[in-house]
Amino acid sequence: MAITDWPADERPRERLLAHGAAALSDAELLALFLRVGIRGKSAVDLARDLLKHFGGLSALCNASATAFSAIPGMGPAKYAQLQAVLELSRRALGEEMARRDVLDSPSAVRDWLRLKLGQLPHEVFMILLLDAQNRVMACEELFRGTLTQTSVYPREVVKLVLQRNAAAVILAHNHPSGISEPSAADQALTRSLSQALSLVDVRVLDHFIVAGNAPPLSFAERGLALR
Repeated sequence: MAITDWPADERPRERLLAHGAAALSDAELLALFLRVGIRGKSAVDLARDLLKHFGGLSALCNASATAFSAIPGMGPAKYAQLQAVLELSRRALGEEMARRDVLDSPSAVRDWLRLKLGQLPHEVFMILLLDAQNRVMACEELFRGTLTQTSVYPREVVKLVLQRNAAAVILAHNHPSGISEPSAADQALTRSLSQALSLVDVRVLDHFIVAGNAPPLSFAERGLALR
């Protein structure tokens, strides 16, 4: 049965308008993005198949163009639209971080990092550069490594911070393994960078570890040493 034949109060679009987007399931939200189904399947049916095929919404959003386009009913145009939606989300969160003290909006930082790093197959180290009001001025990817390690040099971090005249920073990296627990090396790196940056009067406010679609781990909230 086509969605247009469903009772009005069960259609995803009408439910969203009546109750808000949060009231819809992943499949219903994805169906609104797809707009139409394929022969024998409504948009909701197709959305459910996509989520099952990729193993969830996060994996679907981070699928390659080749893998996404291989699904019947999908293609480069739909893939481009999906990537545009994701990038809009990242930019909207980035604007929020640039307008507000990040300590007052930790959820925006977490959501942005999860969208940016959550499904990468390789390890990446990033630094968020903050002004004197703790607003994000820029986000820089400094180092990219293998699945198990990455090389981070305090000298390069200090150099970047001085070039951008940052007052404080937030560190972030991902664990492609999907396990967010900090290793001894992660904690040693955090102390090393904090000590180097303290010499130029720059504070390390936090260090986040991003692992898959789970909420990023915060060193500050965990009570782990930042100095």
